Amino acid sequence: MKVMAPFRGVDFLHIDSLFSEDELLARQTARQFVEDRVIPIIRDCYREARFPMELIPEMAALGFFGANLEGYGCAGINNVAYGLILQELERGDSGIRSFVSVQSALVMYPILTFGSEEQKRHWLPKLQSGQAIGCFALTEPDFGSNPAGMRATARKEGRSWVLNGEKTWITNGTIADVAVVWARTEDGIRGFLVEKGTPGYSTSEIHGKWSMRASVTSSLSFTDCRIPEENLLPGAIGLKSALMCLTQARYGIGWGAIGAAMDCYETARQYTLVRKQFDDRPIASHQLVQEKLAWMITEITKAQLLAVQVGRLKDQGKADYAHVSMLKRNNVAMALECARLSRDLLGANGITDEYPIMRHMCNLETVKTYEGTDHIHALILGERVTGIAAYR
Repeated sequence: MKVMAPFRGVDFLHIDSLFSEDELLARQTARQFVEDRVIPIIRDCYREARFPMELIPEMAALGFFGANLEGYGCAGINNVAYGLILQELERGDSGIRSFVSVQSALVMYPILTFGSEEQKRHWLPKLQSGQAIGCFALTEPDFGSNPAGMRATARKEGRSWVLNGEKTWITNGTIADVAVVWARTEDGIRGFLVEKGTPGYSTSEIHGKWSMRASVTSSLSFTDCRIPEENLLPGAIGLKSALMCLTQARYGIGWGAIGAAMDCYETARQYTLVRKQFDDRPIASHQLVQEKLAWMITEITKAQLLAVQVGRLKDQGKADYAHVSMLKRNNVAMALECARLSRDLLGANGITDEYPIMRHMCNLETVKTYEGTDHIHALILGERVTGIAAYR
């Protein structure tokens, strides 16, 4: 295997000039963490289908969890800086970025946004410091793209809520100390906090994955699971609340996919400069190779600009879910195509785990599907530009 040069970034259009010193510092902190701590171990983690739990305290110490949230120990950085962190983490592996996304956008965000002051004081410092791990339980075995069809229920009995139902494809489920669970009540869909060890609450890990192998994916079961009434998230009323959380997470995915694309592109670029064929010339000298590299750098650059603009709008309070749908849909599809083109350029070497290409490609197949499929985001955009909902 040819030793790849350390990652120096991908910036064809001088996009770094759009970032502040603080934003660049956040990116450099995450970039160095990935170089020093993720890259050396991630191949073995993927082989072993193991999430590197040992990195959780380090990521917490660097302020990655809830980094764009305010108070309760959170770093309070802007959304562009947060996006740059997730970009670098997914350059390492989608599973690492996914852990941070879930902890931050799908657990800490709903507690901060919909929780009581007591819930915020109890959970947010623990989640920010990595002393507690969370998960977000919305998807069910029969309802993925249509969460409004959920069958999980919660009924009020005295000073308790009793939950029944199943959730699946839940990142961090079996290692989570607290689950943000969405269930149907007589008053509509509500959000609840369910703690690990609660009677009637059980988890099981999903095995046999060819994608997101360095990530914990689980199924959750609730059988007459009784939780105290104070575990209801008081502000989480209706499916809209759950979708607000997904918008936060999809924003991070839009940035993270750029990191995976950058890693594939830079691996292919360096490889084609040293791989020689036909008269001992580097294959980078051939037109068809250059065309693929040109496509990748152009699409990565466009994705960067899209992410920066959505991030700036988000910091101004002007970004909405349709903007985020465009970001997520475009950037993940772009990254997946970059992975496929890069695999092509590496030839047979591209299928080995000496290089990161196939790992990114397999991961991105999942990233394209979760948090709203490519098709669902197309329909969100279609509804925005026509005024007609075509989901059914």
